[in-house]
Amino acid sequence: MKKILASITSFIAVILVAPAISFATGSKLFISGCNKDTLTMNKLHPEIITGKWRGVFSIRPGVDVPFHFEVESGGAVYLLNGEEKFAAGSFKITDDSLFIPFPLFENELALSYEDNLLKGVLRKQNLKGNTTLVKAQKGITDRFYETGSSPVKDISGTYDVVFGSEENKKEKAVGIFQQKGNRVTATFLRVTGDSRFLEGTIEDNQLQLSSFIGSSPSYYKAIIQADGSLKGENINARSAVPFVASLNPDAALPDAYSLTKLKETTTNFSFSFPDANGKITSSTDSRFAGKPLIVTIGGTWCPNCMDEANFLGPWYEKNKDRGIEVIALQYERQTDAPYIKKTFDRFKKQYGLTYTLLVGGIADKQVVTASLPALQNFISFPTTLFIDRNGKVSKIHTGFSGPATGEYYDAFIKNFNAEVDRLLAASK
Repeated sequence: MKKILASITSFIAVILVAPAISFATGSKLFISGCNKDTLTMNKLHPEIITGKWRGVFSIRPGVDVPFHFEVESGGAVYLLNGEEKFAAGSFKITDDSLFIPFPLFENELALSYEDNLLKGVLRKQNLKGNTTLVKAQKGITDRFYETGSSPVKDISGTYDVVFGSEENKKEKAVGIFQQKGNRVTATFLRVTGDSRFLEGTIEDNQLQLSSFIGSSPSYYKAIIQADGSLKGENINARSAVPFVASLNPDAALPDAYSLTKLKETTTNFSFSFPDANGKITSSTDSRFAGKPLIVTIGGTWCPNCMDEANFLGPWYEKNKDRGIEVIALQYERQTDAPYIKKTFDRFKKQYGLTYTLLVGGIADKQVVTASLPALQNFISFPTTLFIDRNGKVSKIHTGFSGPATGEYYDAFIKNFNAEVDRLLAASK
């Protein structure tokens, strides 16, 4: 165990002291200081990388964030967080280098194989922007290396959580923790959505949680106080946001149906936006006439929107013959035609979507408000509107409580179906 820790520490120290990794603009990954014989000796084969791996991101000096991924022999790669197996892209091998794309985020892992380790960076596929150092070792099941210390208590339960220290920047949340021995799974539910599947450990009075689905790695650490409360930080490459959490079985957020509303001057909601081919589609088109509509405002880059699409895709297939339609108004990082076409096609394939996707504009809340002037207090991607047969909005739901939230997700689905049933039962 000490040798493993020393190996990781040594690698990170070398990276910080001298830039050991450099990249060509093409697909090949080069390791500075390695001669041709070394590269040939370390040539990768699919059977070498097939299996489960433990990776470690070095997001800043002294802060390492672990994650797990699985490489299948057929080429598929999955990111493992708690009970979730999140599909990434298919890997590609070039000589000694392994490339694992995360298409939904336009990111990739670019790794070289050396001494039974994968070493490299998380970077943008277009090679622009910052990179994050990463190292991975095969076959290690522990997320955080365990010392054998027993947890001081079982923290399973629901918590009132407050993120931030400045009064005007504090954000309330609900923490959901499940513990078995030293292992902990958790999520934080905010009005905008949840932090998805977090996984980690408790040793003595110290809690650590992490997750990674292809964007930036998430990392939380906390100390269990004498009274059973938690005091910790959510740490990323640029900042550390403090949080406190107190056990409360009745912890709750404001009603998600009360946060976003229509302006008082209107009860109807209409729009016209282009699809990926530039064809204008309107909510008043004949194919939607006389049908209730589910309109979701989101984007292909948004993790909570991905969870919503993962629910809506199969739901629509089961319910579309009942006379209801789903329309997704997508606000994206870019809106040029080639990008939108590529992004929409990829998103539809990932989640099996056959409902309508339209281009709302750039991913910005002010753009949403300007392009949908009937809305007021837009605060979250996604936001979902329930519209009756006559174009009148019956409910607006802010955020999305995904599968990681357990009973909150179940409650959302129950309410969702009940509202759809009501809209379908209502006469024209």
